[in-house]
Amino acid sequence: MTMLNRKLGRDLWRMRGQALAVAAVIASGLAMLIMSLGAVASLEETRAAFYERYRFADVFAHARRAPARLQARMAAIAGVRAVETRIVEQALLDIAGMAEPAGALLVSVPEDRRPRLNDLVLREGRWLRPGRPDEALVSEAFAEAHGYRPGDSLTAVINGTRRHLTIAGIALSPEYVYILPPGQLMPDDRRFGVLWMGREALAAAFDLDGAFNDVALKLSPGTESRAVIERLDALLRPYGTTGAFGRDDQTSNWFLSGEIRQLRTMAGILPAIFLAVAAFLLNVAASRLVATERSQIGLLKAFGFGNARIGWHYVKLMAAMAGLGVLLGWGAGALLGQWITGQYAQFFRFPFLIYRPEPWVFALAAAVGLAAAGFGAVTAVAQAARLAPAEAMQPPAPPSYRRWRVGRALSWMRTDQPTLMILRHIVRWPVRAGLTVLGVALAAAVLVLSLQWIDSIEVLLARQFFVEQRHDATVTFVDALGERAVRALEQVPGVLAAEPFRSVAARFRVGHLERREALVGVPAAAGLTQRVDAGGRPLPLPPRGMMLSQALADRLGVRPGDMVSVEVLEGRQPLLRLRVAAVAETYLGTPAWMDIDALRRALGEGATVSGAHLLIDSAQREAFYRRLKETPMVAGVVLRAAAIGMFRDTMGETMYIMVGFFVALAGLLTFGVVYNSARIALSERGRELASLRVLGFSTGEVSYILLGELAVLTLLALPLGALIGRGLAEFMAGMMETELYRLPVAVAPATYGVAALVVLAATALSAVAMARRLRRLDMVAALKTYE
Repeated sequence: MTMLNRKLGRDLWRMRGQALAVAAVIASGLAMLIMSLGAVASLEETRAAFYERYRFADVFAHARRAPARLQARMAAIAGVRAVETRIVEQALLDIAGMAEPAGALLVSVPEDRRPRLNDLVLREGRWLRPGRPDEALVSEAFAEAHGYRPGDSLTAVINGTRRHLTIAGIALSPEYVYILPPGQLMPDDRRFGVLWMGREALAAAFDLDGAFNDVALKLSPGTESRAVIERLDALLRPYGTTGAFGRDDQTSNWFLSGEIRQLRTMAGILPAIFLAVAAFLLNVAASRLVATERSQIGLLKAFGFGNARIGWHYVKLMAAMAGLGVLLGWGAGALLGQWITGQYAQFFRFPFLIYRPEPWVFALAAAVGLAAAGFGAVTAVAQAARLAPAEAMQPPAPPSYRRWRVGRALSWMRTDQPTLMILRHIVRWPVRAGLTVLGVALAAAVLVLSLQWIDSIEVLLARQFFVEQRHDATVTFVDALGERAVRALEQVPGVLAAEPFRSVAARFRVGHLERREALVGVPAAAGLTQRVDAGGRPLPLPPRGMMLSQALADRLGVRPGDMVSVEVLEGRQPLLRLRVAAVAETYLGTPAWMDIDALRRALGEGATVSGAHLLIDSAQREAFYRRLKETPMVAGVVLRAAAIGMFRDTMGETMYIMVGFFVALAGLLTFGVVYNSARIALSERGRELASLRVLGFSTGEVSYILLGELAVLTLLALPLGALIGRGLAEFMAGMMETELYRLPVAVAPATYGVAALVVLAATALSAVAMARRLRRLDMVAALKTYE
């Protein structure tokens, strides 16, 4: 072992506290990077394998009633490899022990064979048997929510007829990884599920013998889906199609892709923040280490060690700290990645999980960690290499303590001498103090960034469910009905008010940009729904034109006054040219609205409605639920209280898990920053503090001088950290935006308070560690002077 390597070992042991602090910060960032990238790769590979094994379709379409003979013509479309026609309808469920009605999507499957496309994973039980029309397979999440097992029964209202169904098995499908009730943006496993029933049973129930209303296509590799979609639309247009669409727009896959994209965004941003702080720490540690080892560097150069070897020595020192962080990050990232991937796989109900962390992920993490260390140490290494031997062996020039305005101002303060010493030291070394403040502020900012997501979710819920949606329930009908249906709902016990809405599927086009979205007509004087601007102020519905959500307007690249082509995909399927009259801000989805009468005129139909928003008397909820279960025209019900609960639960299973990780890692980051700052301050001021002890200062007073300075700098860092955290939150909100939801930037005062408490707790722990070191301070060694 060479002399410099022995010195390296001794330095690392002497600086073991600082080395562990720096390594912990690097490990936090790398663990987050490995966890996120590993989870993204695993989820994508698991999804791809699930889709492939169970033949997930590439193109989907729905119609009112199409003859079975069309299957041969669809199979003849160029590039189509397989066709599966089906019957898909809505139903209400009457669940024993559950007051409110539940909903189900009924999907037909062949009784005598497995589906060619969108095959099922049979988790329990058996397949349907021919000649048993009252058997069904139930989606696993719904079955678990109600404790169903094969052989149990449930009651369904199918096309107005109550039927008792026997559960033959419990299944999963690649088509319904993310199961959404009508009109909702979050799964509700207790109130909505998928039932697969025999083709003959559903054909008889909905008068679709020799016909179908839903079709899925599998394309040959390399086939362009757009041409197939256009041809499929042409075939189904006479039969009331709502427009074919590809896998990218299929609801379950669309939401799943959004979650994976969001996870990938986190993987790109949050580790970078942690590693930037780590680089900053390494730079400060290396720079101050070089400053305290001036004489040693001078001796080494005097004995013939060149600049390159000395510089390489300090590079190795920083690399050792970073290498320890890389090893810790590898281990923590692999464990956390496997755990978080398992949580996502359970949430999305994958039948299996493929978790094989790719070597390139660990290689990338190591490269990033070492690069951060190199970037942080480059200034200090250059500083060490530039020192001339004669200059290095001399003590640094003492700071000038001449009287100046700030010094005179401090002298006028009526305070004790140790406090004056703290303040004067901060003022005399503004750069050093500023770097410490910045390091602690960055740690506090990461805490604010992590915690504010919970505040943002609460603001989102308040805006969506108490400002924009003032109703207690939304009822959707099996088909577009006349307004008499709304009058009938008003007679249901417990209904205090009912407001109709008309919703049609449409394709919005502006140039080459295209979006498939619902166009919703609501009364101009609606009181149970409301549109608001970015400031939360109500926006009146324009009598002409349409109002777009800001998210939809951004995706189409339009603003008020622009024209949009709207291809209605229902009924007569008119092509409308509508002006954007106003833009509203909403945090969920990308909706578009029109005055309901103007929409009806544009569609060329009478007073039709798709459903109604209801205000319910809480004292009569059970009577309302009972009557609703007996209403054949109702396809689904969305309850506001249930939607809020499911939103919280869903976010709790995804974002809250990630927030917990970030808060824990941010706390570790905070301790690393504060402890490192305190440890460096002790190493720099050891001689000064020992001198004070010799001059008669007590151990408590000396500790107060060192730790009091740390406390002052921490307090100065808290407001700066709050400002930086707010800025990071705004940046992350823009990067994390998806088509499902957009988180508002909201930081509650309590969030700042919690972040401050965590920083103060980390400071207190660091102070305890430094106080113990001060009590063991070797005054003789510290007072040795340069010769």
